[in-house]
Amino acid sequence: MKTFFKTGLVLAGMFLVAACDKNFEEINTNKNVPTSVSPNLLLAGIIRNAVNNQVGEAWGIGNIVVQQTAKIQFVNEDRYLWNERNGIWNSVYGNMRNVQNIITSAETADPVQNNYLGVALILKSWLFSLATDAYGDIPYSEATQGKTQGIYLTKYDTQESIYEGILADLKRANEILGTSTEAISGDIIYGGGQASIIQWRKLANSLRLRYLMRISNKKNISADFNTIVSNPAQNPVFEDNDDNAVLKYLAAAPNQWPLYDTRVGSFDEFRLSKRLGDYLVSIDDPRLAVFGRPTEASVTAGTPVISGVPNGLEDTQAQAYNGGVLNISRVGYTFACLVCGDVGQNPPVPDAPRGLIMTYAELQFILAEARERGILTAGDAETFYLNGINANLDFYRDIVPSEYGIDLTLPAGYFDQSAVAYTGTSAERLEKIATQKWVALFFNGLEAWYDWRRTGLPALTPGPANLNGNKIPVRYIYPQSEQSLNGTNRAEAVARQGADDINTPVWWDKD
Repeated sequence: MKTFFKTGLVLAGMFLVAACDKNFEEINTNKNVPTSVSPNLLLAGIIRNAVNNQVGEAWGIGNIVVQQTAKIQFVNEDRYLWNERNGIWNSVYGNMRNVQNIITSAETADPVQNNYLGVALILKSWLFSLATDAYGDIPYSEATQGKTQGIYLTKYDTQESIYEGILADLKRANEILGTSTEAISGDIIYGGGQASIIQWRKLANSLRLRYLMRISNKKNISADFNTIVSNPAQNPVFEDNDDNAVLKYLAAAPNQWPLYDTRVGSFDEFRLSKRLGDYLVSIDDPRLAVFGRPTEASVTAGTPVISGVPNGLEDTQAQAYNGGVLNISRVGYTFACLVCGDVGQNPPVPDAPRGLIMTYAELQFILAEARERGILTAGDAETFYLNGINANLDFYRDIVPSEYGIDLTLPAGYFDQSAVAYTGTSAERLEKIATQKWVALFFNGLEAWYDWRRTGLPALTPGPANLNGNKIPVRYIYPQSEQSLNGTNRAEAVARQGADDINTPVWWDKD
Protein backbone atom coordinates (compact mmCIF):
# COMPACT_ATOMS: atom_id res chain seq x y z
CA MET A 1 0.00 0.00 0.00
CA LYS A 2 2.83 2.36 0.90
CA THR A 3 4.62 1.50 -2.34
CA PHE A 4 1.50 2.22 -4.36
CA PHE A 5 1.03 5.57 -2.57
CA LYS A 6 4.65 6.61 -3.17
CA THR A 7 4.43 5.64 -6.82
CA GLY A 8 1.29 7.72 -7.18
CA LEU A 9 2.99 10.72 -5.69
CA VAL A 10 5.94 10.38 -8.05
CA LEU A 11 3.68 10.11 -11.10
CA ALA A 12 1.62 13.08 -9.96
CA GLY A 13 4.78 15.10 -9.41
CA MET A 14 6.07 14.21 -12.86
CA PHE A 15 2.75 15.29 -14.37
CA LEU A 16 2.84 18.62 -12.56
CA VAL A 17 6.45 19.27 -13.56
CA ALA A 18 5.67 18.49 -17.19
CA ALA A 19 2.60 20.70 -17.10
CA CYS A 20 4.48 23.59 -15.48
CA ASP A 21 7.41 23.23 -17.85
CA LYS A 22 5.08 23.23 -20.84
CA ASN A 23 3.63 26.67 -20.02
CA PHE A 24 6.49 28.11 -18.00
CA GLU A 25 7.59 30.86 -20.40
CA GLU A 26 4.06 31.94 -21.23
CA ILE A 27 2.94 32.05 -17.61
CA ASN A 28 6.05 33.91 -16.45
CA THR A 29 6.09 36.53 -19.21
CA ASN A 30 4.56 39.88 -18.24
CA LYS A 31 2.71 40.94 -21.36
CA ASN A 32 2.49 44.48 -19.99
CA VAL A 33 6.29 44.86 -20.06
CA PRO A 34 7.52 44.54 -23.67
CA THR A 35 11.02 43.23 -24.30
CA SER A 36 11.35 45.12 -27.58
CA VAL A 37 9.85 48.24 -29.12
CA SER A 38 9.41 48.95 -32.82
CA PRO A 39 11.37 51.86 -34.35
CA ASN A 40 8.29 54.00 -35.02
CA LEU A 41 7.58 54.14 -31.28
CA LEU A 42 11.13 55.19 -30.41
CA LEU A 43 11.95 57.73 -33.10
CA ALA A 44 9.83 60.67 -31.94
CA GLY A 45 11.07 60.44 -28.37
CA ILE A 46 14.71 60.40 -29.44
CA ILE A 47 14.27 63.46 -31.63
CA ARG A 48 12.29 65.39 -29.05
CA ASN A 49 14.66 64.64 -26.17
CA ALA A 50 17.81 65.40 -28.15
CA VAL A 51 16.53 68.64 -29.70
CA ASN A 52 15.19 69.83 -26.35
CA ASN A 53 18.65 69.31 -24.94
CA GLN A 54 20.02 71.37 -27.85
CA VAL A 55 17.76 74.22 -26.80
CA GLY A 56 18.80 73.89 -23.18
CA GLU A 57 22.51 73.89 -24.01
CA ALA A 58 22.06 76.94 -26.23
CA TRP A 59 20.20 78.77 -23.50
CA GLY A 60 22.43 77.77 -20.60
CA ILE A 61 25.89 78.06 -22.17
CA GLY A 62 26.05 78.05 -25.98
CA ASN A 63 24.66 81.52 -26.61
CA ILE A 64 26.67 82.91 -23.71
CA VAL A 65 30.12 81.53 -24.45
CA VAL A 66 30.03 82.92 -28.01
CA GLN A 67 28.63 86.23 -26.76
CA GLN A 68 25.22 86.19 -28.37
CA THR A 69 23.59 86.53 -24.95
CA ALA A 70 24.99 87.58 -21.57
CA LYS A 71 23.96 87.18 -17.94
CA ILE A 72 23.05 89.90 -15.46
CA GLN A 73 22.50 87.66 -12.42
CA PHE A 74 24.05 84.41 -11.17
CA VAL A 75 26.78 85.07 -13.69
CA ASN A 76 29.17 82.14 -13.12
CA GLU A 77 28.64 80.74 -16.62
CA ASP A 78 29.48 84.09 -18.18
CA ARG A 79 32.65 84.37 -16.08
CA TYR A 80 33.72 80.83 -17.04
CA LEU A 81 33.40 79.45 -13.54
CA TRP A 82 32.35 76.15 -15.04
CA ASN A 83 32.11 72.90 -13.17
CA GLU A 84 30.94 69.73 -14.86
CA ARG A 85 28.15 70.27 -17.39
CA ASN A 86 26.58 66.91 -18.01
CA GLY A 87 23.53 67.76 -20.13
CA ILE A 88 25.14 66.78 -23.44
CA TRP A 89 26.71 63.62 -21.98
CA ASN A 90 23.47 62.42 -20.38
CA SER A 91 21.38 63.29 -23.44
CA VAL A 92 23.69 61.56 -25.91
CA TYR A 93 24.19 58.33 -24.00
CA GLY A 94 20.59 58.25 -22.77
CA ASN A 95 19.18 58.66 -26.25
CA MET A 96 21.76 56.36 -27.82
CA ARG A 97 20.23 53.40 -26.03
CA ASN A 98 17.07 53.84 -28.07
CA VAL A 99 18.98 54.73 -31.23
CA GLN A 100 20.81 51.43 -30.85
CA ASN A 101 17.47 49.68 -30.30
CA ILE A 102 16.29 51.07 -33.64
CA ILE A 103 19.50 49.95 -35.34
CA THR A 104 19.21 46.45 -33.90
CA SER A 105 15.53 46.18 -34.77
CA ALA A 106 16.06 47.46 -38.32
CA GLU A 107 19.05 45.19 -38.99
CA THR A 108 17.35 42.04 -37.68
CA ALA A 109 14.02 42.64 -39.44
CA ASP A 110 13.20 40.43 -42.41
CA PRO A 111 13.63 42.15 -44.76
CA VAL A 112 16.09 44.66 -43.29
CA GLN A 113 14.46 48.05 -42.68
CA ASN A 114 17.06 50.25 -44.33
CA ASN A 115 14.98 53.42 -44.05
CA TYR A 116 14.82 53.23 -40.26
CA LEU A 117 18.43 52.11 -40.18
CA GLY A 118 19.51 55.12 -42.24
CA VAL A 119 17.65 57.58 -40.01
CA ALA A 120 19.11 55.94 -36.90
CA LEU A 121 22.65 56.20 -38.30
CA ILE A 122 22.11 59.92 -38.94
CA LEU A 123 20.87 60.48 -35.39
CA LYS A 124 23.75 58.41 -34.01
CA SER A 125 26.25 60.50 -35.95
CA TRP A 126 24.73 63.80 -34.89
CA LEU A 127 24.50 62.78 -31.23
CA PHE A 128 28.07 61.51 -31.01
CA SER A 129 29.33 64.64 -32.76
CA LEU A 130 27.75 66.76 -30.03
CA ALA A 131 29.47 64.75 -27.32
CA THR A 132 32.91 64.48 -28.89
CA ASP A 133 32.98 68.17 -29.82
CA ALA A 134 32.13 69.06 -26.22
CA TYR A 135 34.48 66.60 -24.47
CA GLY A 136 36.99 65.26 -27.00
CA ASP A 137 37.75 61.55 -26.61
CA ILE A 138 34.62 59.70 -25.46
CA PRO A 139 33.18 56.18 -25.37
CA TYR A 140 32.07 55.41 -28.93
CA SER A 141 32.84 52.00 -30.44
CA GLU A 142 31.88 50.15 -27.24
CA ALA A 143 29.07 52.50 -26.21
CA THR A 144 25.55 51.05 -25.81
CA GLN A 145 26.93 47.49 -25.82
CA GLY A 146 26.12 46.63 -22.22
CA LYS A 147 22.92 44.79 -23.11
CA THR A 148 24.15 42.99 -26.22
CA GLN A 149 27.85 42.41 -25.49
CA GLY A 150 28.11 42.82 -21.73
CA ILE A 151 30.55 45.75 -22.08
CA TYR A 152 29.93 48.12 -19.18
CA LEU A 153 33.34 49.72 -18.73
CA THR A 154 33.68 51.27 -22.15
CA LYS A 155 36.96 52.51 -23.57
CA TYR A 156 37.30 56.11 -24.73
CA ASP A 157 37.97 56.29 -28.47
CA THR A 158 40.16 59.00 -29.96
CA GLN A 159 38.26 61.88 -31.50
CA GLU A 160 39.99 61.22 -34.82
CA SER A 161 38.60 57.67 -34.94
CA ILE A 162 35.18 58.88 -33.81
CA TYR A 163 35.05 61.27 -36.73
CA GLU A 164 35.99 58.47 -39.09
CA GLY A 165 33.03 56.49 -37.74
CA ILE A 166 30.64 59.44 -37.93
CA LEU A 167 31.51 60.20 -41.55
CA ALA A 168 31.30 56.52 -42.53
CA ASP A 169 27.87 56.14 -40.91
CA LEU A 170 26.52 59.25 -42.64
CA LYS A 171 27.81 58.00 -45.99
CA ARG A 172 26.17 54.64 -45.41
CA ALA A 173 22.91 56.30 -44.35
CA ASN A 174 22.78 58.25 -47.59
CA GLU A 175 23.40 55.08 -49.59
CA ILE A 176 20.80 52.84 -47.92
CA LEU A 177 17.92 55.27 -47.44
CA GLY A 178 15.24 54.45 -49.98
CA THR A 179 16.48 50.91 -50.61
CA SER A 180 13.71 49.31 -48.54
CA THR A 181 9.95 49.79 -48.63
CA GLU A 182 8.92 50.55 -45.04
CA ALA A 183 7.42 54.01 -44.51
CA ILE A 184 9.06 56.00 -41.73
CA SER A 185 6.74 56.80 -38.81
CA GLY A 186 7.47 58.84 -35.70
CA ASP A 187 9.46 61.38 -37.73
CA ILE A 188 8.68 64.77 -36.14
CA ILE A 189 11.36 66.52 -38.19
CA TYR A 190 10.28 65.81 -41.77
CA GLY A 191 6.88 64.22 -41.29
CA GLY A 192 7.81 60.65 -42.14
CA GLY A 193 6.55 58.51 -44.99
CA GLN A 194 8.38 57.87 -48.24
CA ALA A 195 8.46 61.61 -49.01
CA SER A 196 10.80 62.24 -46.06
CA ILE A 197 13.54 59.91 -47.29
CA ILE A 198 15.11 62.41 -49.68
CA GLN A 199 15.20 65.02 -46.92
CA TRP A 200 16.92 62.64 -44.53
CA ARG A 201 19.47 61.93 -47.27
CA LYS A 202 20.01 65.67 -47.68
CA LEU A 203 20.57 65.98 -43.93
CA ALA A 204 23.07 63.11 -43.96
CA ASN A 205 25.17 64.74 -46.70
CA SER A 206 24.88 68.25 -45.29
CA LEU A 207 26.10 66.95 -41.94
CA ARG A 208 28.97 65.23 -43.75
CA LEU A 209 30.05 68.62 -45.07
CA ARG A 210 29.72 70.16 -41.61
CA TYR A 211 31.91 67.48 -40.04
CA LEU A 212 34.45 67.46 -42.85
CA MET A 213 34.84 71.19 -42.34
CA ARG A 214 35.20 70.61 -38.60
CA ILE A 215 38.30 68.48 -39.12
CA SER A 216 39.66 70.51 -42.05
CA ASN A 217 42.57 71.90 -40.01
CA LYS A 218 43.75 68.36 -39.28
CA LYS A 219 42.94 66.45 -42.46
CA ASN A 220 42.94 67.08 -46.19
CA ILE A 221 39.20 66.94 -46.83
CA SER A 222 39.11 68.31 -50.37
CA ALA A 223 38.53 65.02 -52.22
CA ASP A 224 35.70 63.90 -49.95
CA PHE A 225 34.15 67.37 -49.91
CA ASN A 226 34.15 67.70 -53.68
CA THR A 227 32.84 64.17 -54.18
CA ILE A 228 29.73 65.11 -52.21
CA VAL A 229 29.12 68.53 -53.74
CA SER A 230 29.85 67.53 -57.34
CA ASN A 231 27.25 64.76 -57.47
CA PRO A 232 23.91 66.00 -56.11
CA ALA A 233 22.04 63.06 -57.63
CA GLN A 234 24.04 60.60 -55.57
CA ASN A 235 24.72 62.93 -52.65
CA PRO A 236 21.82 65.38 -52.30
CA VAL A 237 22.26 68.27 -49.87
CA PHE A 238 19.98 71.01 -48.56
CA GLU A 239 18.57 73.12 -51.40
CA ASP A 240 16.53 75.68 -49.47
CA ASN A 241 14.90 76.33 -46.10
CA ASP A 242 12.31 73.64 -46.73
CA ASP A 243 15.09 71.12 -46.10
CA ASN A 244 16.06 72.58 -42.71
CA ALA A 245 16.37 69.94 -39.98
CA VAL A 246 14.30 71.72 -37.36
CA LEU A 247 11.73 70.67 -34.80
CA LYS A 248 8.55 72.73 -34.97
CA TYR A 249 7.15 72.94 -31.49
CA LEU A 250 3.45 72.69 -30.74
CA ALA A 251 1.26 75.30 -29.10
CA ALA A 252 0.33 72.91 -26.30
CA ALA A 253 1.80 70.00 -24.38
CA PRO A 254 3.41 67.53 -24.74
CA ASN A 255 5.83 69.11 -27.20
CA GLN A 256 6.20 72.77 -26.38
CA TRP A 257 9.24 75.02 -26.57
CA PRO A 258 11.39 73.88 -23.61
CA LEU A 259 11.69 77.40 -22.21
CA TYR A 260 7.92 77.95 -21.96
CA ASP A 261 7.77 76.78 -18.36
CA THR A 262 10.76 78.90 -17.30
CA ARG A 263 10.20 81.34 -14.44
CA VAL A 264 10.29 85.01 -15.43
CA GLY A 265 13.17 85.66 -13.06
CA SER A 266 15.23 82.83 -14.50
CA PHE A 267 14.50 83.88 -18.08
CA ASP A 268 15.45 87.48 -17.32
CA GLU A 269 18.89 86.51 -16.04
CA PHE A 270 19.80 86.18 -19.74
CA ARG A 271 19.96 89.32 -21.89
CA LEU A 272 21.15 90.30 -25.34
CA SER A 273 24.94 90.47 -25.50
CA LYS A 274 26.46 93.83 -26.33
CA ARG A 275 28.82 92.02 -28.72
CA LEU A 276 26.01 90.69 -30.92
CA GLY A 277 23.83 93.76 -30.49
CA ASP A 278 26.57 96.20 -31.45
CA TYR A 279 27.48 94.20 -34.55
CA LEU A 280 23.90 94.11 -35.81
CA VAL A 281 23.44 97.82 -35.07
CA SER A 282 26.66 98.63 -36.95
CA ILE A 283 25.32 97.02 -40.15
CA ASP A 284 21.70 98.11 -39.66
CA ASP A 285 20.58 94.47 -39.56
CA PRO A 286 16.86 93.93 -38.84
CA ARG A 287 17.56 90.60 -37.10
CA LEU A 288 18.48 92.71 -34.07
CA ALA A 289 14.75 92.88 -33.25
CA VAL A 290 14.51 89.08 -33.44
CA PHE A 291 17.32 88.45 -30.95
CA GLY A 292 16.56 91.28 -28.52
CA ARG A 293 13.70 93.53 -27.42
CA PRO A 294 13.64 97.27 -26.83
CA THR A 295 14.62 98.04 -23.25
CA GLU A 296 11.76 98.62 -20.84
CA ALA A 297 13.01 102.11 -19.98
CA SER A 298 13.21 103.17 -23.63
CA VAL A 299 9.71 101.87 -24.36
CA THR A 300 8.36 103.83 -21.38
CA ALA A 301 10.13 106.95 -22.65
CA GLY A 302 8.59 106.48 -26.10
CA THR A 303 11.94 106.05 -27.83
CA PRO A 304 12.46 102.25 -28.15
CA VAL A 305 16.06 101.11 -28.42
CA ILE A 306 17.65 97.67 -28.29
CA SER A 307 20.79 97.63 -26.18
CA GLY A 308 22.83 94.68 -24.88
CA VAL A 309 25.13 94.13 -21.92
CA PRO A 310 28.80 93.12 -22.02
CA ASN A 311 29.66 89.52 -21.27
CA GLY A 312 31.66 88.54 -18.23
CA LEU A 313 30.63 91.19 -15.73
CA GLU A 314 30.26 90.29 -12.06
CA ASP A 315 26.77 90.57 -10.55
CA THR A 316 26.83 94.14 -9.27
CA GLN A 317 28.46 95.42 -12.46
CA ALA A 318 25.91 93.64 -14.62
CA GLN A 319 22.96 94.86 -12.57
CA ALA A 320 24.20 98.46 -12.71
CA TYR A 321 25.29 98.50 -16.34
CA ASN A 322 23.82 101.34 -18.41
CA GLY A 323 21.81 102.59 -15.45
CA GLY A 324 20.25 99.28 -14.48
CA VAL A 325 18.38 96.30 -15.90
CA LEU A 326 15.54 98.41 -17.30
CA ASN A 327 18.09 99.70 -19.80
CA ILE A 328 19.28 96.25 -20.92
CA SER A 329 17.40 94.35 -23.62
CA ARG A 330 15.74 91.06 -22.83
CA VAL A 331 16.16 88.11 -25.21
CA GLY A 332 13.91 88.24 -28.27
CA TYR A 333 10.21 87.55 -27.99
CA THR A 334 10.39 84.54 -30.33
CA PHE A 335 12.47 82.63 -27.78
CA ALA A 336 10.60 83.67 -24.64
CA CYS A 337 8.77 81.76 -21.94
CA LEU A 338 4.97 81.85 -21.89
CA VAL A 339 4.78 84.46 -19.13
CA CYS A 340 7.79 86.49 -20.28
CA GLY A 341 5.79 89.09 -22.20
CA ASP A 342 6.34 92.82 -22.08
CA VAL A 343 3.91 95.26 -20.50
CA GLY A 344 1.00 95.91 -22.83
CA GLN A 345 1.86 93.05 -25.16
CA ASN A 346 0.18 89.66 -25.44
CA PRO A 347 2.06 86.53 -24.32
CA PRO A 348 4.54 85.06 -26.82
CA VAL A 349 3.05 82.95 -29.60
CA PRO A 350 3.59 79.42 -28.30
CA ASP A 351 4.37 77.60 -31.55
CA ALA A 352 6.74 80.19 -33.04
CA PRO A 353 10.15 78.82 -31.92
CA ARG A 354 12.09 76.04 -33.60
CA GLY A 355 14.62 73.56 -32.29
CA LEU A 356 17.59 73.49 -34.67
CA ILE A 357 19.76 70.61 -35.84
CA MET A 358 21.06 72.10 -39.10
CA THR A 359 19.86 74.69 -41.60
CA TYR A 360 20.33 75.58 -45.24
CA ALA A 361 21.90 78.88 -44.16
CA GLU A 362 24.64 77.05 -42.25
CA LEU A 363 25.34 74.83 -45.24
CA GLN A 364 25.75 77.85 -47.51
CA PHE A 365 28.29 79.41 -45.16
CA ILE A 366 30.17 76.09 -45.07
CA LEU A 367 30.29 76.07 -48.87
CA ALA A 368 31.39 79.72 -48.96
CA GLU A 369 34.28 79.02 -46.59
CA ALA A 370 35.26 75.87 -48.46
CA ARG A 371 35.36 77.72 -51.77
CA GLU A 372 37.24 80.69 -50.31
CA ARG A 373 39.87 78.38 -48.82
CA GLY A 374 40.22 76.36 -52.02
CA ILE A 375 38.81 73.19 -50.50
CA LEU A 376 35.85 73.29 -52.88
CA THR A 377 36.89 73.55 -56.51
CA ALA A 378 33.62 74.74 -58.05
CA GLY A 379 30.98 77.34 -57.34
CA ASP A 380 31.16 80.98 -56.30
CA ALA A 381 32.05 81.84 -52.69
CA GLU A 382 30.20 85.16 -52.79
CA THR A 383 27.01 83.49 -54.03
CA PHE A 384 27.17 80.92 -51.23
CA TYR A 385 27.80 83.71 -48.71
CA LEU A 386 24.87 85.83 -49.89
CA ASN A 387 22.65 82.74 -49.97
CA GLY A 388 23.49 82.12 -46.33
CA ILE A 389 22.53 85.61 -45.21
CA ASN A 390 19.30 85.62 -47.20
CA ALA A 391 18.36 82.11 -46.06
CA ASN A 392 18.69 83.07 -42.40
CA LEU A 393 16.60 86.20 -42.95
CA ASP A 394 13.96 84.16 -44.79
CA PHE A 395 13.95 81.62 -41.95
CA TYR A 396 13.03 84.31 -39.44
CA ARG A 397 10.58 85.95 -41.81
CA ASP A 398 8.81 82.61 -41.88
CA ILE A 399 8.72 81.84 -38.15
CA VAL A 400 8.48 85.25 -36.44
CA PRO A 401 4.76 85.97 -35.93
CA SER A 402 3.38 89.07 -37.63
CA GLU A 403 1.85 90.23 -34.34
CA TYR A 404 5.35 90.90 -33.01
CA GLY A 405 5.59 93.80 -35.46
CA ILE A 406 9.16 92.99 -36.55
CA ASP A 407 10.08 94.23 -40.02
CA LEU A 408 12.81 92.03 -41.50
CA THR A 409 13.17 94.03 -44.70
CA LEU A 410 16.82 94.77 -45.41
CA PRO A 411 17.67 98.45 -45.71
CA ALA A 412 18.81 99.78 -49.08
CA GLY A 413 22.50 99.23 -49.61
CA TYR A 414 22.80 96.55 -46.92
CA PHE A 415 25.02 94.31 -49.06
CA ASP A 416 27.16 97.25 -50.19
CA GLN A 417 28.42 98.07 -46.70
CA SER A 418 32.12 97.47 -46.18
CA ALA A 419 31.40 95.16 -43.24
CA VAL A 420 29.02 93.02 -45.34
CA ALA A 421 30.14 93.25 -48.97
CA TYR A 422 32.17 90.27 -50.15
CA THR A 423 35.34 92.27 -50.65
CA GLY A 424 38.81 92.60 -49.15
CA THR A 425 41.58 90.09 -48.63
CA SER A 426 40.86 86.40 -48.33
CA ALA A 427 41.30 86.67 -44.56
CA GLU A 428 38.79 89.52 -44.44
CA ARG A 429 36.30 87.59 -46.55
CA LEU A 430 36.65 84.53 -44.30
CA GLU A 431 35.96 86.74 -41.30
CA LYS A 432 32.78 88.04 -42.92
CA ILE A 433 31.63 84.48 -43.65
CA ALA A 434 32.33 83.39 -40.07
CA THR A 435 30.63 86.42 -38.56
CA GLN A 436 27.44 86.03 -40.54
CA LYS A 437 27.49 82.31 -39.78
CA TRP A 438 27.84 83.17 -36.07
CA VAL A 439 24.69 85.26 -36.32
CA ALA A 440 22.82 82.51 -38.14
CA LEU A 441 23.77 79.91 -35.50
CA PHE A 442 21.89 81.73 -32.72
CA PHE A 443 20.14 79.20 -30.48
CA ASN A 444 21.63 76.20 -32.33
CA GLY A 445 22.91 74.38 -29.28
CA LEU A 446 26.71 74.57 -28.97
CA GLU A 447 27.32 74.73 -32.73
CA ALA A 448 28.46 78.38 -32.77
CA TRP A 449 30.95 77.57 -29.99
CA TYR A 450 32.30 74.56 -31.83
CA ASP A 451 32.73 76.64 -34.99
CA TRP A 452 34.35 79.53 -33.15
CA ARG A 453 36.87 77.15 -31.57
CA ARG A 454 37.79 75.87 -35.03
CA THR A 455 38.17 79.27 -36.69
CA GLY A 456 38.75 81.80 -33.92
CA LEU A 457 36.17 83.95 -35.73
CA PRO A 458 34.57 86.28 -35.01
CA ALA A 459 37.11 87.75 -32.65
CA LEU A 460 35.76 87.40 -29.11
CA THR A 461 37.29 88.86 -25.96
CA PRO A 462 36.69 87.38 -22.49
CA GLY A 463 34.67 89.65 -20.23
CA PRO A 464 36.49 91.88 -17.73
CA ALA A 465 35.49 89.86 -14.65
CA ASN A 466 36.21 86.43 -16.15
CA LEU A 467 37.64 83.79 -13.82
CA ASN A 468 39.56 81.74 -16.40
CA GLY A 469 42.78 83.67 -16.87
CA ASN A 470 41.40 85.73 -19.76
CA LYS A 471 40.70 82.63 -21.83
CA ILE A 472 37.41 81.52 -23.36
CA PRO A 473 36.80 77.82 -22.54
CA VAL A 474 37.30 75.32 -25.35
CA ARG A 475 35.93 72.14 -23.78
CA TYR A 476 33.68 70.59 -21.15
CA ILE A 477 35.26 68.50 -18.39
CA TYR A 478 34.22 64.86 -18.12
CA PRO A 479 31.38 64.02 -15.74
CA GLN A 480 32.84 63.35 -12.30
CA SER A 481 30.82 60.15 -12.10
CA GLU A 482 33.16 58.71 -14.75
CA GLN A 483 36.01 58.82 -12.23
CA SER A 484 34.27 56.27 -10.03
CA LEU A 485 32.27 54.32 -12.60
CA ASN A 486 34.80 54.12 -15.46
CA GLY A 487 37.95 55.47 -13.91
CA THR A 488 40.60 53.46 -15.73
CA ASN A 489 39.29 54.27 -19.20
CA ARG A 490 38.74 57.92 -18.32
CA ALA A 491 42.28 58.20 -16.95
CA GLU A 492 43.67 56.72 -20.17
CA ALA A 493 41.78 59.32 -22.20
CA VAL A 494 43.03 62.18 -20.02
CA ALA A 495 46.62 60.97 -20.29
CA ARG A 496 46.29 60.87 -24.07
CA GLN A 497 44.26 64.05 -24.61
CA GLY A 498 45.59 66.33 -21.89
CA ALA A 499 44.36 67.67 -18.57
CA ASP A 500 40.65 67.30 -17.90
CA ASP A 501 40.27 71.05 -18.05
CA ILE A 502 38.08 73.58 -19.83
CA ASN A 503 41.20 75.00 -21.50
CA THR A 504 42.44 71.73 -23.05
CA PRO A 505 41.62 71.73 -26.76
CA VAL A 506 40.17 68.68 -28.45
CA TRP A 507 41.96 66.91 -31.33
CA TRP A 508 40.55 68.96 -34.21
CA ASP A 509 41.29 72.18 -32.27
CA LYS A 510 44.93 71.44 -31.44
CA ASP A 511 47.69 73.35 -33.22
